[in-house]
Amino acid sequence: MLAFCLHRAGQLMRGMTLWVLVAMLLGIGTGLALHAAITDPATLTAVTDGVGLLATIFLRAIRMIIAPLVFSTLLTGVGRIRDTATVGSIALQAMIWFVVASVAAILVALAAAEILAPGAGMHMTATTAAGAVSTAPLTLSGFVSHLVPISIIDAMANNEILQIVVFALVAGVALARMGEKGEPLLALAEAVSHLMLKMTGYVMLLAPVAVFAAVAVALAQQGVGIIVHYASYVGGFYVALAGVWLLMLAAGAASLGGARLKQLLSAIRQPSLIAFTTASSEAVYPSLLAGLEGFGVPNRIAALVLPLGYSFNLVGSMCYCTWAALFVAQAYDVPLGGWALAQMLFMLFILSKGIAGVPRAGILIVAAVIPYFHIPEAGIVLILGVDHFLDMGRTGTNAVANGLASASVAKWQGALP
Repeated sequence: MLAFCLHRAGQLMRGMTLWVLVAMLLGIGTGLALHAAITDPATLTAVTDGVGLLATIFLRAIRMIIAPLVFSTLLTGVGRIRDTATVGSIALQAMIWFVVASVAAILVALAAAEILAPGAGMHMTATTAAGAVSTAPLTLSGFVSHLVPISIIDAMANNEILQIVVFALVAGVALARMGEKGEPLLALAEAVSHLMLKMTGYVMLLAPVAVFAAVAVALAQQGVGIIVHYASYVGGFYVALAGVWLLMLAAGAASLGGARLKQLLSAIRQPSLIAFTTASSEAVYPSLLAGLEGFGVPNRIAALVLPLGYSFNLVGSMCYCTWAALFVAQAYDVPLGGWALAQMLFMLFILSKGIAGVPRAGILIVAAVIPYFHIPEAGIVLILGVDHFLDMGRTGTNAVANGLASASVAKWQGALP
């Protein structure tokens, strides 16, 4: 029954691809027209606030579904595995993929930043920009202590995906060990997952409207000039992302085979496009799960690997954090020696794990890391104006990377048809 619901959800999402593309084009045109027609800042803010409300409603509606969907699908998937060693095997294979992919993304971004040097020659000073983003310091100990929820209710209320995953894994293993006594709870969890998927179908009808609003607001506020001004920064990032994509696709072809890789990309095309246009990974979790199910990845694997990937397999975000931090360092002429650079990359790798799959999460990681290396925090202001357009790329890449990871683990487990 669950597979049927996911298949139907996947069919709905694929049928909306054309509408999403049309909405994106309309959003571009509308945003540029508003930017040109409205010269009064107060009026423009009022208009964009009104239009942006459409995207806000969509994202909030999706977020209200994420926590119960992740919990119920993961609890059902793990609880149905009577051999608990299989859970460990799936998780281990997934983590190996995540670590290798993250390191590769960091190295690609590092190479691109060193070769293209997007911030070189700007010669900024600490007083050139003001109003830096403030954020609480992020530490390794803080991240580790954050893994285990104080309360599962609090974790679900705040959409703390990693904490929900930890609780659901423990509960799922315990449920699997209960045998027949756990069947009523498993049936309840499966019914909740069906309910959440049904609700997802209703919410996703708003996706084209949300895409239109998100793109229109970004361009109305910034105009096309902001992209031209930061052409080397924005364009260089997408060059780095292209390198990451080449490595991802090569790994996917090696794992799945060329023909199956093409089928997988077709199955997850629509959720990846939604992720790109809305810059929100959370917005596509249900449809990405449906696409993977339609491709043939068993729910017991997809429901485990995908939530883990949302915390540990943020390949696009890793590429972005490295690129943005090095850009700011170059802009302020802050030299980074070999050891300092290694420390920065390690901090970015660790602190990015578990960040929320929502817009602007990556830039907060950068803002938290650069002060440790005497890079002015005011440098964050340099990249805030165009962050939305980079956020689109990194979020879309995260979605594809998680789809590839889930399918590859299913292949290694011998579970793909």
